[in-house]
Amino acid sequence: MGVFSALTTAVSGMTAQSYALENISGNIANSRTAGYKRVDTTFSDLVPDSALNRQISGSVAAYSRATNTIQGDLNATRIDTNVALNGDGFFVVDQRQSGVGASTTFSNKNLYTRRGDFDFDANGYLVNGAGYFLKGLKIDQVTGQLVGTQPEVLRITKEQFPAKATTSIEYRANIPAVPGTTQKTQGGTEFLNPASVTAAGTAPNPYAANAAVMGNNIGSFLATSIPGGSVTVYDTLGKATSVEMRWAKIDNGNAGPPVTTGTWGLFVAQNTSATTAGQVAYVQAGQTVSFGTTGQMVSPSTGDITLPTMTINGTSISGINLTTGGNGLTQNGDVSGQINARSIRQDGYTAGTLDRVSVSAEGQVIGTFSNGQVVALAQISVARFNADNSLKRLDGGAYEETIESGAPIIGLGTSQMVGGNVEQSNTDIADEFSKMIVTQQAYSANTKVISTAQEMLSSVFNIIR
Repeated sequence: MGVFSALTTAVSGMTAQSYALENISGNIANSRTAGYKRVDTTFSDLVPDSALNRQISGSVAAYSRATNTIQGDLNATRIDTNVALNGDGFFVVDQRQSGVGASTTFSNKNLYTRRGDFDFDANGYLVNGAGYFLKGLKIDQVTGQLVGTQPEVLRITKEQFPAKATTSIEYRANIPAVPGTTQKTQGGTEFLNPASVTAAGTAPNPYAANAAVMGNNIGSFLATSIPGGSVTVYDTLGKATSVEMRWAKIDNGNAGPPVTTGTWGLFVAQNTSATTAGQVAYVQAGQTVSFGTTGQMVSPSTGDITLPTMTINGTSISGINLTTGGNGLTQNGDVSGQINARSIRQDGYTAGTLDRVSVSAEGQVIGTFSNGQVVALAQISVARFNADNSLKRLDGGAYEETIESGAPIIGLGTSQMVGGNVEQSNTDIADEFSKMIVTQQAYSANTKVISTAQEMLSSVFNIIR
């Protein structure tokens, strides 16, 4: 029976090596497949049950061994929607069940893949090269919070991004202690000419909340004030208008308390073309600004200056605060006599359309709009498993959860996403060819065993001739 057993064992060896060769050929065939994980082959000996002194080496069986935990090289593609995982984890994806376009229905089953060559289809879905649809959570564009808790197929359309009215202007500047006004350069004082400011058509009063510069006084006002910069603001419909500011020094402060070293008035241009006493050229803000002995603003104490409600070039502005952050507006000496505006920024914008999409390291889908806004649109879902190599393989580089793999753990963990990149196959061609040579030699050795066993059987048959 030993010769016959040798034949059976050799056949099992040939079968096992054939199985290994099949895995090797599949690995080589997929050496350029994005996100592919090679399949290695392991061998187990099969020992017949017998007495200790009669045990033989036995036959062999071949099994597949997954390499899902071994990462492939990352390759830059310059396609913004391509994304690779640097670390463990899998993209959560789904398959199309039926329908086309906006009426597409999905299987609503979470599958997992490392293949990140996602790109937009005609309907705004992110689909990889194997036809799997990327899943994640939408982000509320107003609050920035995630919408929902369960991953859903992401669809990003090029709908218009709504306009936002300006509510705040961030203003960072230094006002010179002695302004270089036209009046000052001509030998006069640095103070505002109070006769150029009128309150509700009554006597000149630069301290009034509704103080205004009329068209007939614009020349005197410009000669006793200095420019403070300008910024474009937007109304609720996204219509833009320019807010031009001028500062005028009212006095050198008082002995307090608190002690102040200068009081200023902020004026906003409403109609610089005004020429008559019935036309408003500039309107003063609702409160004056005072500075302390160190040049820091002491009034208003909040650091915010409310701009007046007015209509500029047909656009109404109201409810806009000039925010200085408390120490962003100072009064220090400046030989130029002019305001040094370090920063003038506002929070409004006009409507816009989606220009491009990219992926951040945290897995957020970032939209860049034509109005300059950069907004997080969605969060890509990533699943991790306690036993990655126990996932069931599917066509197209996808995997399915099994009892052995455990339930998915949603979240990036310590991994990162790399936008504009795709993970390549983890197959090493040189290693596969070396394994092919070993497999071929092992297969040939098993055929030699069969040949030898056949010769031994022939010798036995020749005995009886």
